[in-house]
Amino acid sequence: MVIGKPEELQSGVGTGPYVVTESDRGTGNYTLERNENYWGAPAQIESVRVRFVPDESNRVVTLRSGEVDVIDSITPDAADQLAGLSGVSIDRIDGVRLNQLFFNFRKPQGHPLADARVRRALTYAIDGHALADQVLQGSATPSRGVIPLTLDGAVETGEYTYDPARARGELDALGVRDLELKIIWETGEFAADTDIMESVLQMLSAVGVRTTLQQFEPGGDISQWRQGKAGDWDVLGNGFPSPTGLALTIMQGMYAGTAEKEATRDTYHGYIFPEITRIITRASEEADAARRGELLADAQRQIWDTCPCLWSFVPKAVLARRSRIDGVGLRPTNSYDLSVAALHA
Repeated sequence: MVIGKPEELQSGVGTGPYVVTESDRGTGNYTLERNENYWGAPAQIESVRVRFVPDESNRVVTLRSGEVDVIDSITPDAADQLAGLSGVSIDRIDGVRLNQLFFNFRKPQGHPLADARVRRALTYAIDGHALADQVLQGSATPSRGVIPLTLDGAVETGEYTYDPARARGELDALGVRDLELKIIWETGEFAADTDIMESVLQMLSAVGVRTTLQQFEPGGDISQWRQGKAGDWDVLGNGFPSPTGLALTIMQGMYAGTAEKEATRDTYHGYIFPEITRIITRASEEADAARRGELLADAQRQIWDTCPCLWSFVPKAVLARRSRIDGVGLRPTNSYDLSVAALHA
């Protein structure tokens, strides 16, 4: 029995290793039966029941009791509750989502944040490894690039360095004093969001940067703020996924802004660098895989030089399973090939 997201499986017709034999789209519950006419290797498990349980605490209870065998998309707290239990295993892998504290690129010329040197200086104030280890409890990996390195086409472009003395020194050298920043985010955008923001506030304060926090509840008007229509801000806590597993997908969404898109506020927070956009566009049109990879790598290095983020990290996909289930093979896309999973007595 597997608990996952309420994906809409609408019929039993198909050529995959399983077919849907029972379904309830209202609850997200399905029964899958092995497809005896499948053209490939047959699934090892004959029948699988899929249930959607939105409340994480209930998912944890059902796994602990042995009612279900696999639960996915769990938080660090839930993983800690299950770790070490007899008959339970935890699988982790870096995911394909980039969580970031993204700078507002709609600042006018002359504003400190319009200067990449100022943005870079501020990054030295953030102890990203402490945030990952102590606040996120090891459930995320600090970025070493402008997109997750798990993506096809991603390259390492640099690493966030914690050096508060350098942060203050570079800000002073640039004539930036009495800087005030406003950080906004939506509750639940990523795990431990409030704790991360409060820690960042303290780190910035240690280098003389006054920071205010504004938290939005889900369903609020943060989208208007993101577009610069409701209020001004300096840093946004946000996340951007790439469910395709491709570097190109996330780069087109985040870093390929144009003046035309900005006219309707459809860029990623005002990020517009025409040369970078041109390279990403060329990569999207390139048929040769090697050349496409070269273009994407070039674009990523140029993006890193613009310093788009105060800090960023890649959350891990986490799955808990009864040890009698083997061969699940958790992927960065928070998915797994159920057909190769095996059930042991």
